[in-house]
Amino acid sequence: MKKTIYLAGGCFWGVEEYFSRLKGVLETTVGYANGTTAFPTYEEVKSGATGHAETVKIDYDSDLITIPKLLEHYLRFVDPYSINKQGEDEGSQYRTGVYYTDLLDGMEARSYLSNTLKPGYKIEIAKLGNFFKAEEYHQEYLKKNPHGYCHVNLNLINDNEKK
Repeated sequence: MKKTIYLAGGCFWGVEEYFSRLKGVLETTVGYANGTTAFPTYEEVKSGATGHAETVKIDYDSDLITIPKLLEHYLRFVDPYSINKQGEDEGSQYRTGVYYTDLLDGMEARSYLSNTLKPGYKIEIAKLGNFFKAEEYHQEYLKKNPHGYCHVNLNLINDNEKK
């Protein structure tokens, strides 16, 4: 069954590229989530003034990959105890977050993270308030620019987990 979850984990280029390689992931879209302005530009989000997080919309087949498995992958490359910083990127737009549209998905994510991590993790778990697709040049950025910056180690995916 096709489902959707939104994950923020620092710069969205690497997050998107990582998840796009996984079996069960149908489509990824980078954008800006849970901010205070409508249709923000990258420059506005980068300023930190919009409250948006760089986020990846992940459409997946829940018969092939589950929320716990997606979050297991997510925890391979994010620092769940860091506030507004992942890799070399700093600012509220680089915060970590799990944003859901289905309450049961949110409960499952909260349960997984609470049972997996030590207390004090900084991953925001919230209902998706809004999501605006990023500019086209950000979509599949690392496929278009294979030597672009990426804080995500793309080698953390095992061969049996790849498409």
